[in-house]
Amino acid sequence: MAAWLLSAGAALAAPTVVGVRMGDQGDSTRLVLDLTESVRYSVSVLDGPYRVVLDLPIVDWSLPAADEARKLGVIDGFRYGRFDNDTSRLVLDLKGPVEIARAFVLPPEGGARYRLVIDLKPIGTAAFAANRAAAPKAAPEPQLAIRAPPPPARFDKPVIVLDPGHGGVDPGALGATGSREKDITLAMAKELRQVLEATGRYRVVLTRETDTFIPLQRRVAIGREVGASLFMSLHADSVGQPSISGASIYTLSEQASDKEAEALAARENRADLIGGLDLADQTTDVAAILISLAQRETMNLSATFASYLVPEFSKDWHLVRNTHRFAGFAVLKAPDVPSVLVELGYLSNPNDERSLRAANGRRPVIDAVARAVNRYFDLHPV
Repeated sequence: MAAWLLSAGAALAAPTVVGVRMGDQGDSTRLVLDLTESVRYSVSVLDGPYRVVLDLPIVDWSLPAADEARKLGVIDGFRYGRFDNDTSRLVLDLKGPVEIARAFVLPPEGGARYRLVIDLKPIGTAAFAANRAAAPKAAPEPQLAIRAPPPPARFDKPVIVLDPGHGGVDPGALGATGSREKDITLAMAKELRQVLEATGRYRVVLTRETDTFIPLQRRVAIGREVGASLFMSLHADSVGQPSISGASIYTLSEQASDKEAEALAARENRADLIGGLDLADQTTDVAAILISLAQRETMNLSATFASYLVPEFSKDWHLVRNTHRFAGFAVLKAPDVPSVLVELGYLSNPNDERSLRAANGRRPVIDAVARAVNRYFDLHPV
């Protein structure tokens, strides 16, 4: 990772980003963020794919709709949002390798607000590689799958972990009328938790409670740390055919059941890249544990829960063909926690989107999941 750390005076009040502008500087592309206050920041360049990551303290975002669609020069688009408890992040998608030519903050003048300015200069791949080699590298995070988990927390009830897909800088799929997958999955998880805990039978933990980016491995780790008996990752996809609608359930297999499942897993497994994580130093040993007997038993239990959920969905909701599918989702790879990924519906379908945006529209889905959970633990007590 090639990185530069620059700073301006610390903000005295909660800052807000009120505009994003881009300009052609001849030999570079200029990005300008209009802010209500000066901020500390760091900016870095990543490859695989090429991206610029701008980290800020927690800020509010109040961007005009026209700003959200901006792209110019080397900048092919951008995403923004909460990254963790202390950081907001903006990620620029690039058309090729760049270097940070300049980065600075301008004070207010002539009616303008504070402006954070970053100039991006296109460079060749050899120059980019040289910059990367010269930059200090952080120690890589050990792979979850080859690290012994901490002793799980002990509870007197089965623990169910609900994982609202996406979040923060990663909005997930966008609906036909602008709804965001990250908002729908979080609302669904909170409502489902309320219904499950009202039975008095379960303790329910969410991987995120707010609009925050959570890396895929951290989501899996949460399930293991709390000693989860069941892990459900909630999603709502979008595809190019608005006529496609309905729910589907995925369980883990390194051999995808069909091309659609394979493509979906590939998209979901890119969440850490979308969030601006540098994965260049990560190893691929996670797949090695999938052949263990413990993993096979876990996969069998995951498939069992899916077999209970499909008929419950058919009572109150609607299903796609081949409802139970298989693919290599990273978020399902805990070796000792039965896990499923639930695609609640398609935000590209107007009816699905309308239902999933409203609490009363989500309730049939929640009731179906709750019935399946009760049946699973009736037959597989822990």
